[in-house]
Amino acid sequence: MPAPTRRTLIAAALASPAVASPAVLRAQDGPIVWRMVTSWAKSLPGPGVSADRLAQRVNSMSGGRLRIDVFPAGHIVPAFGVMEAVSAGAAEMGHTASFFWDGQLPGAAFFTTAPFGLSPLGHQTWIEQRGGQQAWDDLYRPRGVRGLLAGNTGPSMGGWFRKPIESVKDIAGLRIRVQGMGGEVYAALGATPQSIPPGDIYPALEKGTIDAVEILAPVNDLPLGLHRIAPYYYMPGFNKPNGAGEALISLAAFGKLPPDLQRIVENACQAEHSAALAEAEHQNAAALVELVRGGAKVTAFPADVVKAAREKTQDVLDRKAKASPAAGRIVASWRDALASGGPWARVGAYMENALRGA
Repeated sequence: MPAPTRRTLIAAALASPAVASPAVLRAQDGPIVWRMVTSWAKSLPGPGVSADRLAQRVNSMSGGRLRIDVFPAGHIVPAFGVMEAVSAGAAEMGHTASFFWDGQLPGAAFFTTAPFGLSPLGHQTWIEQRGGQQAWDDLYRPRGVRGLLAGNTGPSMGGWFRKPIESVKDIAGLRIRVQGMGGEVYAALGATPQSIPPGDIYPALEKGTIDAVEILAPVNDLPLGLHRIAPYYYMPGFNKPNGAGEALISLAAFGKLPPDLQRIVENACQAEHSAALAEAEHQNAAALVELVRGGAKVTAFPADVVKAAREKTQDVLDRKAKASPAAGRIVASWRDALASGGPWARVGAYMENALRGA
């Protein structure tokens, strides 16, 4: 028998897929590389950290087979250009918040939060157990994208104000940076809502372009230094009782992944949502103490402000439901989740306060 040649040895190796073929394929193909564009400054506490950590989770869980490169706001697209970039195929993935798209996709804001609405746990229950994910998928499918929960900053504070709010009359004429449907509620109260990316908030407040800022919670607010200009820190954050982050995924890119990598992307998003929420709860406690030490004046909104905002919210929800058939279905699903979960949520809140001695 003649000695085997180099060619026959290679052919024999390739004929044994259980041993040699995967290594050859990995060497030939290399990792799949996705670009993730975000709406956040690099490593912004809360959502910016979640974006970085989500990419790391996917990289690690996939054993390097799927690598996600993160591009903060402004590196490829501006903060509010994430949906367009993923939809157009300029990026395979984004990390953002759904309420940025509510003007072009009525109802999108509900997948981040809605005024006087679901808590973080209640919101996750709606998405995963009460039809929210299906409604989300239906809304985004025509854009060629899918949204998934992928981070959470928890309940927001009411925001930073230059001057104290003594009654609902003080809201009229106020120029406030606020996102989502909370802006519509403030507009109904007579304020002028402004949409400003996080990185531009401090200069706008410093120059007097705005009078107040609603952003997120203490740990997210602390590094921005807003308390040095607008020290009145109001609660409750009725306009954003939840802070869900959104992973935007190109359906075309997702469809090209093998099933195991698809599950890894989904599971990494779910893991980051849980981790970020626990982290926010932990860090907000320390950040609030530091803000107070730095001069922040934690203050409750006057009762008439909360009452008026609650009433205007119902009008905003009714208008939103009429914006499109898809928005109508989303509002109905969200309201049903709010009503279904309400009794147990109230019992849970009572038990927590009772156990704490509040």
